[in-house]
Amino acid sequence: MNANPEIASTIDAGGIKTNYHDRGSGAPVLLIHGSGPGVSAWANWRPVLPALSESFRVVAPDIVGFGYTERPEGITYSIDTWVDHLIALMDALELPRVSIVGNSFGGALAMHLATRAPERVDRLVLMGTVGIDFPISDGLDAVWGYEPSVENMRKLLDIFAYDPALATDELARLRYDASTRPGVHEAYAAMFPAPRQAGVEALALSEDTVRSISQDTLLVHGRDDQVIPVTNSIRLNSLIDRSQLHVFGQCGHWVQIEHSHRFATLVSDFLSEPIPA
Repeated sequence: MNANPEIASTIDAGGIKTNYHDRGSGAPVLLIHGSGPGVSAWANWRPVLPALSESFRVVAPDIVGFGYTERPEGITYSIDTWVDHLIALMDALELPRVSIVGNSFGGALAMHLATRAPERVDRLVLMGTVGIDFPISDGLDAVWGYEPSVENMRKLLDIFAYDPALATDELARLRYDASTRPGVHEAYAAMFPAPRQAGVEALALSEDTVRSISQDTLLVHGRDDQVIPVTNSIRLNSLIDRSQLHVFGQCGHWVQIEHSHRFATLVSDFLSEPIPA
């Protein structure tokens, strides 16, 4: 067994060796992580994987370019690349239809997948999500513009978390180490170059496309999020007919970490509810 909990199973997804966690049984739920430096599925979802896998089959991959998934030489990172990778993973795992929980950047991927291949997506949970156009926040600009150092990682943790007790020096060191593994920062820097407003726009769907989302959708956001403004989720709630919005007070960009138990319960209940006829 691998001593590193971030490394789980490996599968070929569209020619890309993909690291993914696969736990539990029942209706399949795909967890899509965010775009922080050094992120992996495990780093993003570890507080809620045990609870969610009690009721569902939970699949949490490292998206191509992130974590311990292969970074093919010459690859161009784009919304098409990432969505194609997710669909290839679903095909490789023989998952014709999934519910998706998408965090931030992962929420944008979830929305793109749901509008491009609606028959593959059951329900959506979008947490602190991008996916619509908005003026880039100072927090997101700092995240995407990260230059590796322990000090810079420590500053990002203070932006991510509402509770300063979560932004420890130990965590800063761990995430810095993850962000400086061979090839990791080179891939990251290629994804969101300056001017980074263009990165927001590249991930955004038009309002008409957002309105076309027909899946039951749960929007979750931290009221005090410095990375993605809560107004994003409020706008999405107004655009997606079959949506509901839950805002956590005293919470930054890490709902699944800062309020892990409540988040897992909220998501489990939402994904388990019978859809009205």
